[in-house]
Amino acid sequence: MSNLLRILLLSVSCVSVTLFLPFLSKSDDISVVKEVTSLESPILIRFWGTRGSIPTPGKETTKYGGNTLCVEIRLKENNRLIIIDAGSGIRELGKKVVSEDIPIGNNTFDLFLTHTHWDHIQGFPFFSPLYLSQVKLRVFGPVQYENDLLENIVGSQMTYRYFPVSASELAADIKYYNLKQGTYDLGDNIVLRTIYLNHTISCLGYRFEYNGKVICTVFDHQPFSNLFTTDPNDPMYDEQMVRDGEQVKKEQNKAVEDFIADADLVIFDAPYTQKQYEEDSKSHDHSPIEYAIAVARKQRVKKLAMLHHSPDSKDHLLDSYARKLSKQDSDSKLDAFFAEEGMEIEL
Repeated sequence: MSNLLRILLLSVSCVSVTLFLPFLSKSDDISVVKEVTSLESPILIRFWGTRGSIPTPGKETTKYGGNTLCVEIRLKENNRLIIIDAGSGIRELGKKVVSEDIPIGNNTFDLFLTHTHWDHIQGFPFFSPLYLSQVKLRVFGPVQYENDLLENIVGSQMTYRYFPVSASELAADIKYYNLKQGTYDLGDNIVLRTIYLNHTISCLGYRFEYNGKVICTVFDHQPFSNLFTTDPNDPMYDEQMVRDGEQVKKEQNKAVEDFIADADLVIFDAPYTQKQYEEDSKSHDHSPIEYAIAVARKQRVKKLAMLHHSPDSKDHLLDSYARKLSKQDSDSKLDAFFAEEGMEIEL
């Protein structure tokens, strides 16, 4: 695919749409979203998995965790459970759901997949509520192509070739919904906004707005760059294309930055330092720590939780990053930190 075509496709893919999900909403019109100012319904966020790429167990990852990505968002007013990604951390969350939610009749849950790379879905077969007939699970996420079915992508790991239980044998009532960039009414006064991020496959950032609070997720995401060569000595150099590419880069980076503006909590993919990002091409498709902090500061974010920790980032290394960060941010209004497995935040 030519660079010009990639830019054109990128520009088209980022056209925003507004959609109404009648199966979730109590409203009849997504365009009328009532402003809720009550602060009597706190939100609990818990990190069940913070690692990227592959589970990394062992004594050197006990503090920040070895499980791959899974985040719980729980609305305390109605005990509604929203799950972000199904990495290996979802297994322990499933045990909690079975022991605490199911016995009190709370058996309907929402799972939002940022994308379908394996470290974000590999825990799905081990989510124990899937094996209970009273459970209703709604799975949302992006797909690469229109003819791709999210159900097939997620369920393909549950064939006898890879796993002893097939997806068709699961007892729970599971429904799948393909998401695009847009705005969705999830009911219970929850508004979801989505945006396409820069990754090797279709990947969505999520912005949940509820009772005056905002939670955003941005993973996996690489800052947009100019796709055209900027070296005048390169035979492929074209001055006009370079200018066009630079404009697209600025517009797309600004769109992501604006997406997290004034959020109470942003959970950001930041597994590497800027130096590692520049020196190692394998670190691409993700964001440097310094970039996540700079964008969060610029957009007046209150709390920034960084995760998708590299498998090579042991506790002592992340501790050193945290110490450096605390010295740099002593006068900052931004509360920036590295997410730890088991960490809880209330908003």
